[in-house]
Amino acid sequence: MSKIDDIDKQILAFLHEDAYMSNKDMAQRLGMSPTPIHERIKRMEKDGVITGYKATINPNKLGKSLTVFCDISLKEHAAEYLKQFEEDVMNLSEVQECYCVSGHSDFLLKIVVADMDEYRDFILHKLASIKNIGNAQSHFVMNQIRNESILTWLNQEKTR
Repeated sequence: MSKIDDIDKQILAFLHEDAYMSNKDMAQRLGMSPTPIHERIKRMEKDGVITGYKATINPNKLGKSLTVFCDISLKEHAAEYLKQFEEDVMNLSEVQECYCVSGHSDFLLKIVVADMDEYRDFILHKLASIKNIGNAQSHFVMNQIRNESILTWLNQEKTR
């Protein structure tokens, strides 16, 4: 694991907030020159701490206003069945995230669709076509309260 110090955490927070922020702007905020900022970013990319840069997209602006979390329980749990489910579900464009979880279900899917009609079609024609699903339980997002991933952790680490 890469050694991450407070300056690295601040750089990660800057990049998380605005991946286009220049090394010069980060350096000014941190009271440094741009070269060490550049070197730190390249090291964190090389070490796999930074895995890429992405645009944050508002699904509502693209007509996808319904987010559903779906618990999936499988009938059979042999390795080949788990692997097959993972392969099948990754071919479904509505599935934005898929997690293998512990507890009462085997997988948790984050599904984004336009509306309830599209979700019903997804369930009936796509998800139901995947073999070995024993149970699916849907949880409809009524309001997103928070959606901050690593930034929250970085801020908590600074206060320790």
